[in-house]
Amino acid sequence: MNSLTLSNREFEQFRGLIYEIAGISMADSKKQLVAGRLNKRLRYFGIGSYSDYFKLLMKDKNELQNAVDLLTTNETYFFREPKHFEFLAEKLRSELRTGAQPLRIWSAACSSGEEPYTLALLLADTVPTRPWEILASDISTRILDKARKGLYPLLDAEGIPRDLLLRYGLKGTGCHDGFFTIDNALRKRVQFRQINLNNPLPDVGVFDVIFLRNVMIYFDVETKRQVVQRLCTRLRPGGYFFVSHSESLHGITEELRAVRPSIYRKPDA
Repeated sequence: MNSLTLSNREFEQFRGLIYEIAGISMADSKKQLVAGRLNKRLRYFGIGSYSDYFKLLMKDKNELQNAVDLLTTNETYFFREPKHFEFLAEKLRSELRTGAQPLRIWSAACSSGEEPYTLALLLADTVPTRPWEILASDISTRILDKARKGLYPLLDAEGIPRDLLLRYGLKGTGCHDGFFTIDNALRKRVQFRQINLNNPLPDVGVFDVIFLRNVMIYFDVETKRQVVQRLCTRLRPGGYFFVSHSESLHGITEELRAVRPSIYRKPDA
């Protein structure tokens, strides 16, 4: 087998592909990440070069999805950026506590599920009388399968407030020893769905709250504008829009108004 080295030309091929599919702009510094994540697929197929693997992707849609999964998966954890959940809990106890319709929240880049399950814990704790539902979406089918299972190492539970963990956490036994999951009644209220934010959105209805965190850092400015514009059409007037603390919508949209750093609101109609 030839040396499994990713050339600059090959890197440009994969960089162009992931931009076209997912809108993700990969910096030059991501070359080793691309090589490392795809290397095992080359070895699986017995392919001797990244160029030959790229040719395979052009013919095999299933393997193309595998490559997209590998190149778009991001790290996440429970109650990440806790100031967001403190703010949302405050709103859930006041203006969002009641309503004629079920409260709807969209975790639009849910990765392995920690964010939507955090939201489920928060909703169960703060709005016990109002119906609610969560849509959790990601471009990666592999990571969505993991999210649906909802099985996490016990160490990952350290970020969950103890009272919530005692009420809604289930410790694994037998083959699941060393792992935990969230109560099944809560997990059933989270719908996982593959959605590519870089494409026209499917009919998912409208939401009171949208989380779009730790994904726009991978988009260029024009892609950010397009993605946020699409999501804004799915946000109710008066609804809240969250981005990560390292992100901003300044210069991206005029449809939302900043209420706190990284927290925005759609003006009432």
